[in-house]
Amino acid sequence: MLNDSGMAVGKDRVQRIWRREGLRVPQKQPKRSRLWLNDGSCIRLRPEHPNHVWSFDFVEAATHDGRRIRLMTLIDEFTRKCLAIRVARRINAIGVIETLADAMLFEGVPAFIRSDNGPEMVANVLRQWLSGLGTKSLYIEPVSP
Repeated sequence: MLNDSGMAVGKDRVQRIWRREGLRVPQKQPKRSRLWLNDGSCIRLRPEHPNHVWSFDFVEAATHDGRRIRLMTLIDEFTRKCLAIRVARRINAIGVIETLADAMLFEGVPAFIRSDNGPEMVANVLRQWLSGLGTKSLYIEPVSP
């Protein structure tokens, strides 16, 4: 590394100066795991075009009075566009179907829908509705991003 006067300064010296001044040395970021293996085979289906793979999941929060609130977020994995956010105290399989149907009216029917194995996501009524549309379900490991 070169400093302002053009002299070479080592990484260790820079970090020592940072610590002395009370600055934090940035931690090394862990490598992100790949979606595919070196031989080209997929671990997880990658989206190839818009409306190929949609993903949805639930986020929980609490209101000021401590009551639970749920948000269902739906995205198109290829474009990273947020297709819908449903906010309610409780969201069951019928609520998931309503949200998906509203998004499909505007965006079209996706080839695949990815979710984890929560009760709202693997309900028979939801699976039957998706198979009637020709959309396949993809499931990920629970608590996996």
